[in-house]
Amino acid sequence: MYRHRLLSHRLKQLYAAFPVVVVSGARQVGKTTLLRHHFPNLDYVVFDASLDREDARREPELFLKNHPPPVILDEIQYAPEVVAAIKRAVDRSGARPGQFLLTGSQQWQVMKSLAESLAGRAAFLDLFGFSLQEISNTQDCWLQRWLDTPREFLTWGKQAPRYPGALQEWLWRGSLPRATDIDINLIPDFWNGYHRTYVERDARLAGGVGDWQEFGRFVQLMSALTAQEINYSQLGREIGVTPQTARRWLNIMTDTFQWFALAAFSANQTKRVSARPKGYLADTGLACYHAQISSPMALGGHPLYGALFETAVACELLKQASTFYTRPAFYHWRAAGGAEVDLILERDGVLYPVEIKLTANPNRRHGSGIDAFRKAYPQRNIALGAVICAVEEPRWLSDNIVAIPWNLL
Repeated sequence: MYRHRLLSHRLKQLYAAFPVVVVSGARQVGKTTLLRHHFPNLDYVVFDASLDREDARREPELFLKNHPPPVILDEIQYAPEVVAAIKRAVDRSGARPGQFLLTGSQQWQVMKSLAESLAGRAAFLDLFGFSLQEISNTQDCWLQRWLDTPREFLTWGKQAPRYPGALQEWLWRGSLPRATDIDINLIPDFWNGYHRTYVERDARLAGGVGDWQEFGRFVQLMSALTAQEINYSQLGREIGVTPQTARRWLNIMTDTFQWFALAAFSANQTKRVSARPKGYLADTGLACYHAQISSPMALGGHPLYGALFETAVACELLKQASTFYTRPAFYHWRAAGGAEVDLILERDGVLYPVEIKLTANPNRRHGSGIDAFRKAYPQRNIALGAVICAVEEPRWLSDNIVAIPWNLL
């Protein structure tokens, strides 16, 4: 069964306005399904790392002659030679919209080449795993409402629909389309196959790794360090590699959409804020597999439970923000004295502090980091703060902090 994707409307708008649209994302997030659902009549070609499909890499001009636009070219990173031919085709057409739909699961040289050679003529969309809205088949996104009218949010939020599933199963399954649909007993097998394919194929093709067994251990280590600040020296010591190798390997995970990081919020008036980025594994299902958590019930008492909850919520906010025409910037904040805020969203000069807490009974203490952030930046325009947690319905925690249910749609 096809599930509506939040990016569908933007995809169709971009296709009508740009000659080339590139949909990027991790393996199995649904890139191909999305394009083939909305453009079922277009010619479709999928590239492979081990096979030069129709001599596309050797004869890119001839390949495009046999597959004139409009056409979907899947996994374009495996045929980098075609990129230059696409540029020439676009130039000859006078940059007519709606010619090429491309997908890629790596952000490396091919994607950079596309961005550089087709500047102004290509649009880029990043696709993630299913959001709670997509799993629930709803198109509402509460984040937009929060940013637009935070003071009226509580009245709306008390009547808003909720994702009906259980928190622990949501975290344990993960958000990839296949993982959300298969029998729960098959989830470990799914993630085992996903991990092996990623390490043995995707990461290997991205380059820069000499020992694939060690890189697999590194991916497992990063799963355990999700929702933490990144210390490359610590990573190197944990697995026995240099900080430079740890940085390079983490870049590979980022370039293959398995890891993302938030920069530390900074301002010119202070140097007391940590400069380390904060990183997250892209899917909690993979993290649960690496931690050998055997079931959703076992997750409840696991030391990673809180970090996995924060990871999932941070991913949800990024998924919702990806639908905006102008996305807010995301940061994290930690003062030298230890005060911290999990997420800082910035839009139009306004800062929106967000804490993520695994509690069903939040109180003002859970927003202490937000209070410290306000005191640290008294001249900045700081909106209402939010504590996303397991509360039943939105409610005030103080005059300027609101508790928001994690499963709000």
